Amino acid sequence: MDMLTGDQIAAADLTDWRKLAQGLHARYVVDDFGTGARFVAATGEAGDALGHHPRVSIGHGYVDFTLISDDAIYRDGEGTEHVVEWVTQQDVDLARRITEIAADHKIDAEPVSVSHIELGLDTAHSATIAPVWAALLTGSADSQGRGSPGDEIRDATGRVPNLWFGDADKQKPSRQRFHIEVYVAPEVAEQRIAAAVAAGGTIVDDSNAPMLTVIADQDGNEGIVCVDVSAAKKD
Repeated sequence: MDMLTGDQIAAADLTDWRKLAQGLHARYVVDDFGTGARFVAATGEAGDALGHHPRVSIGHGYVDFTLISDDAIYRDGEGTEHVVEWVTQQDVDLARRITEIAADHKIDAEPVSVSHIELGLDTAHSATIAPVWAALLTGSADSQGRGSPGDEIRDATGRVPNLWFGDADKQKPSRQRFHIEVYVAPEVAEQRIAAAVAAGGTIVDDSNAPMLTVIADQDGNEGIVCVDVSAAKKD
């Protein structure tokens, strides 16, 4: 299936879900583990019916879902097709069904609590160093370029955060090449940034805010608060 644009995802009006990085994310609050397990079982049956399933994490008081298609079609500027990990219509359809199941089970969503972590590494030699990081992070050479048109490292089972490669500025060497990206729901981005600043952090670059806000700690280590504004519901 074709990957969906941000506008298409926003138009789907998935109230329980937020688009973070490549996928749709939702958190549901449950009273106990048994309730969560029954909820997951019901969503599994729905996934069987649609031929598509979410990634699920369950713990004390919550059930987290991630919906992403590993065979989405992306067309670059020259019209060449690439198979990537992204949101497609089947993710939207299953998201709606999970929302319905949650309502049936009287389980509430907590969309402001979703988050997603990725790693970034600035380099001028991604093709050269990517095999090393694929081996270190996942133990599999197949994770290099998986679900991405580039050298990005993605574990098929989601055990570790994705690692993407950014362009290093050769004219401006940096002592920090690794960055942590924290994807959050649009409505909590300002609060997250304010909390980091209140804790002693400094806003280094907000020229691309609210999509990207670079924050440094007291030692100069940088992290990035990320928001997918293209997929956010328009008022």
